[in-house]
Amino acid sequence: MKHSLTTAAALLCLAAPAFAEGDAAAGEKEFGKCKSCHQIESDAGETIAKGGKTGPNLWGVAGRTAGTVDGFKYGDDIVAAGAAGLVWDEANFAAYVQDPRGFLQDKLGDKGAKSKMSFKLKSGGEDIFAYLAQFGPAATN
Repeated sequence: MKHSLTTAAALLCLAAPAFAEGDAAAGEKEFGKCKSCHQIESDAGETIAKGGKTGPNLWGVAGRTAGTVDGFKYGDDIVAAGAAGLVWDEANFAAYVQDPRGFLQDKLGDKGAKSKMSFKLKSGGEDIFAYLAQFGPAATN
């Protein structure tokens, strides 16, 4: 019985969305830097944060496979990273926003890999992820 409870708890943790340890309030302020390219709009069409559409909608980004927002035209390398198993958790997100191109080059083992995201965020990626982790299907259930 003890073993099955431990197993069930471990599986529950694996199935849970990627929650963040960053500061969501600080992330909300930092998200202002992201708004020129990204918005947060729920599946029901509710606008949480107005922003541009150059980048994908960040609703439900926590725990999502990279390169998979329906209707958004991603670059080939981010799609390849997602197909290879890249999922947005706090560590991946923070590393990506710090150096998108370098991150994809490392993940894909391809020095020619590129990212459409040219902006680099020197710090605060963990906080922005904590802010974004509040918004998505798993966060609202």
